[in-house]
Amino acid sequence: MGPELHSQMIAYRIAELRQEAADYRLVHEAAKKHPEAKPRRSLFGKIIPA
Repeated sequence: MGPELHSQMIAYRIAELRQEAADYRLVHEAAKKHPEAKPRRSLFGKIIPA
């Protein structure tokens, strides 16, 4: 693997991780604003958005 491809893969992974972190923060901020809200689950056990 060439160094350019490797650096592009790292940059892409960093972007993915930053997006996951932003999503995680949004979920926890919403949970703080509405502590009484509980995650709902669908028939097959997957969490669905409220």
